[in-house]
Amino acid sequence: MILRRGPAWWQTALKRGSRVVVLTFGEAVAGYANVGRNRARGLPFEGEIYELYLRPEYQGLGFGRRLFGDARKELASAGFDGLAVWALAANEPALGFYRAMGGLGVARSTETFGGRALEKLAFGWNA
Repeated sequence: MILRRGPAWWQTALKRGSRVVVLTFGEAVAGYANVGRNRARGLPFEGEIYELYLRPEYQGLGFGRRLFGDARKELASAGFDGLAVWALAANEPALGFYRAMGGLGVARSTETFGGRALEKLAFGWNA
């Protein structure tokens, strides 16, 4: 996922104020979280995790919890009060993860990917 984005995408994201938390395991990048100001102004949370990605071979070992916790800390250190994260409604592992992390369902929406409208759910956490 990191390489698929390419350097130009990452440079643009960082110029727009996005922050990136990277999880490394030895010399390997195991995952990342891309965070910043909440884009959904209708939600009462200042921060947002735009993406949280963990390579499959590192899933189920507690690294996702660590990455999520560090992303939360990064948002708090930037002065954002609370956070939201969106997940596709069909992505049961992600929904279960965010529920296990204490997230409460706060909104539903649809987004078009490749010409297809997909339902997504927002989870929220107060500071």
